[in-house]
Amino acid sequence: MTGRPIPPRPGPDGPSARLAEMLRVDHAGELAAGAIYRGQRAGFRGSRRLGRALATIADMERQEAGHLARFEALLLERRVRPSLLSPLWRAAGFALGAATALIGERAAHACTEAVETVIEAHYGRQIAELGAAEPELSREIAAFRADEIAHCDAAVAEGARQAPAYALLSAVVRAGCRAAIRAAEKI
Repeated sequence: MTGRPIPPRPGPDGPSARLAEMLRVDHAGELAAGAIYRGQRAGFRGSRRLGRALATIADMERQEAGHLARFEALLLERRVRPSLLSPLWRAAGFALGAATALIGERAAHACTEAVETVIEAHYGRQIAELGAAEPELSREIAAFRADEIAHCDAAVAEGARQAPAYALLSAVVRAGCRAAIRAAEKI
């Protein structure tokens, strides 16, 4: 996937179709992000040693829930259907979160860093693509992007890059996120 914005589609419905793809994938991404954090909390449940990590994850989950609520409202306002794969995004997100938490705290943070790195770049491309055509939406996505960057920074500060098999784990999670973005735009 290149870092360049997708060029406008020809025809009268082109811009609205592209906007629908953006909203659909953003909604799916926030749905999956919340599920990842729920999975991580489930994987850490019962561990007294991880109180701070659980609090951090719960805070990130609350922010993602706010993003999700806004995208749900935008889907309704703009009459855009959500991804037909929403049940898959929930299940896969939860499984990813739980699996990385069971590996360990640093692996969970590595998952967060990988996901948020892909999403931050994705939002950056959308902001550039929306430009002056959708200034309010562009500002909202920029605010959400700032939250994703903060989540990534927090994960790095908590030892994400010291996770077991960090390079492999990070590469697999990033590749999965990129594939999910492409699928959620269309399906």
